[in-house]
Amino acid sequence: MPIEVLGRSEVDSRTMVADVWIGGGPAGVWSRPIGGYADVGHVEALAEVGSGSLYRVRFQSPPIVAFYRDLEVPLPFPLRMQGGYVWWEAVARAPQFRKILEFGRAVDPRMRVSWTRRPPLRDHLPRFTDSQRVLLDLALRSGYFAVPRGVSLTELARRSERSKSAVSEAMARIERSLLESALREHALKP
Repeated sequence: MPIEVLGRSEVDSRTMVADVWIGGGPAGVWSRPIGGYADVGHVEALAEVGSGSLYRVRFQSPPIVAFYRDLEVPLPFPLRMQGGYVWWEAVARAPQFRKILEFGRAVDPRMRVSWTRRPPLRDHLPRFTDSQRVLLDLALRSGYFAVPRGVSLTELARRSERSKSAVSEAMARIERSLLESALREHALKP
């Protein structure tokens, strides 16, 4: 029978509530078996949905939730379970992903990764030099892009300790890179 944890909310640091869809059977048929688990506090059958039923379950937070919170990584839903397997998506940078793998393998050495995305998620964004990043940050903080401008090009040049022409040229390159990446991203969408 397929199970999908559709979402969750934390009641407190040790307790959460999740909406769970379970395939097969009318609403309420799984209330007693779910409620029989030691970490489950309350089960409420909500409705029949499609070929299964929707339940609201209050339970003790599993260790994976605190682990993801400590890593500052989102735990995307739905989590899918069937036949003793759990499928979930991990969206994380490489160091965090390695820690997730270590955690998963400690829980179950048979754990497998079915797919990874190698290119960075933000690969479409322009790559700036350190100097360009510093100038862009200064321009943003100073209100250079505000309407009306919070700082003139001359003042931005003074604050960055560069010539007005050098800042003008650098800002033009930065703006062009940003526009090209925005248009490239837009062109990828249907």
